[in-house]
Amino acid sequence: MSARVLVVDDVLPNVKLLAAKLTREYFNVITAFNGPEALDLINREAPDIVLLDVMMPGMDGFEVCERIRSNPATMHIPVIMVTALSDVADRVRGLEAGADDFLTKPVNDIALFARVRSLVRLKMMMDEWRLRESTSGQFGVIERSGSLLNESYERARVLILEDSALDLEKVAETLERDHHEVLSSDSCAKALEQALNTELDLVVISLTLMNEDGLRLCSQLRSHERTRQVPILLMVDEGDLNHVAKGLDLGANDYVIKPIDRNEMLARARTQIRRKRYQERLRSNYEHSLSMALTDSLTGVFNRRYVNAHLPRLLERAIDSHKPVSVLMFDIDHFKVVNDSYGHSVGDEVLREVSARASRNLRTFDLVARLGGEEFVVILPDTDGEAALIVAERLRHRIAETPFAVSAEVGQINVTVSIGISVGGRLGDTAEGLIRRADDALYEAKRLGRNCVVADARAEIEG
Repeated sequence: MSARVLVVDDVLPNVKLLAAKLTREYFNVITAFNGPEALDLINREAPDIVLLDVMMPGMDGFEVCERIRSNPATMHIPVIMVTALSDVADRVRGLEAGADDFLTKPVNDIALFARVRSLVRLKMMMDEWRLRESTSGQFGVIERSGSLLNESYERARVLILEDSALDLEKVAETLERDHHEVLSSDSCAKALEQALNTELDLVVISLTLMNEDGLRLCSQLRSHERTRQVPILLMVDEGDLNHVAKGLDLGANDYVIKPIDRNEMLARARTQIRRKRYQERLRSNYEHSLSMALTDSLTGVFNRRYVNAHLPRLLERAIDSHKPVSVLMFDIDHFKVVNDSYGHSVGDEVLREVSARASRNLRTFDLVARLGGEEFVVILPDTDGEAALIVAERLRHRIAETPFAVSAEVGQINVTVSIGISVGGRLGDTAEGLIRRADDALYEAKRLGRNCVVADARAEIEG
C-alpha cells in the first residue's frame, strides 16, 4: 500500500533514517524540520500520515498535533508521534493532543510499518466518506458533520474479551469512568455472539488469553458486515510486536500495552469511540442526502447528477495528491434485444442485477452509477490503468459467467457487457475528458465484437 508520509524532526539524521526505512517499503516521503514548516507542508501537500517528533525547538510536537486536529481540513490526517520520551504521562499527553499512536525511539520497524499501513487504510476510507459528504452538501440538503474532536466519547457500549479476572476488573472500572456500558466475555465464541447481537461502539480484545487466540476474534469481527466497522482495541504484553503487527493487518484499530495504564486506556478508547461516531455521522448525512436526489430509482446506484458533481472533486483531489483515478464506462450488450424479446419489465430486472453484481465486486469506496438506459460508469479512486484493467476484466467475467434469472418464461438469459477504461490525475485533466475517453474506449470495445475490455491509450501508458 503506497502513501505519502510526512516525517517531521529537527535532527537531520533522524529524518534521513526514517525516510530511508519508509522509502524501502515504497512509501512516498516528504520531510520537514520544524513545526511551522510541517503545518505548511500539510496544507500544501496533503500527506496521508504524519510521523511527528515531540521535542522540537519553538513549536513542539504536541502543539503541532493540536493544530492539525483543530483545522477541519486536516483533522482527519493520522499522526504518529515518534520520540525518545517513554513515560506513560507523555504518551497520554500525546494521545489527548490528538495523536493516533506514540512510538519510542529507536523505532521498531515492525511496529512502524504495521501502524502506518493500518492508519493509511483508515484515512483512505475516511477521505472517501468526507468527499462524498462534501459532494452531497453541494445540493443543500445536509449540514456538515463538524469536527472529529467535537464528537462525544461518553456512554458507549464496549465489549471486553479477557480471561483474567483482575485485568477485566481493572479495564471495566476504567471504562465505566466515562459512563460506558461494559459487556465482557472470556471466550472468542461467546464474544462473537455478543458482537453480532449487540450494537457496539468498541471491542477490547486481550492477546494474552490462556487458551484462545484473540486475533481469531479480530479476524471474525472484520469478516461480518455487522461488525466490520466497529473499532477494535488490542491489549498486549510489552514487546509482543509481532502480534501487534498481525492484529493491525487484520483490521484492529489500536493497541495498549499491559500492565494497563488507566489514563492511556481512556485516551485510546475515547479516540476510537469519537472516530466511530464521526464516521457514522458522515455516513448518515451522506446516505440521507443521496437517498432521493442522487440515486437511480430503479437500480439503487448513483445517477448522472451525482457523477457530474462528484467526479470533478475526486479528480481535483487526485491531481493534488498525485494519485490516479480510473473510470470504467460499460453498457449491456444487445440490451434492446432483451427489451424487444422479453419486455421492459425483464429489462429492468437485468439492469438491477447488473448494478448488484457491479457493486458486489468493487471496494467499499469505489462508486457505481447508472448514466441512463443500459449505460453505467464505475469510478475507482487511487487506481492506475493496470489495476483498473484487472477490475474491469473481473467485472466483465462476473456478469457473463452466470446467467441472469428473469421472470420471463425462459427462466434465465445470458448477459454480457463491454467496458472502456480511462485514467486521470494529471494537471489539466477534466471530468468531461475522462468520461469522453472512457466512452471512446467503450465504443472501440463494441466495435471489436462486444463482451471485452478496451483501455484508452493514455490509460495503457499510465498503467
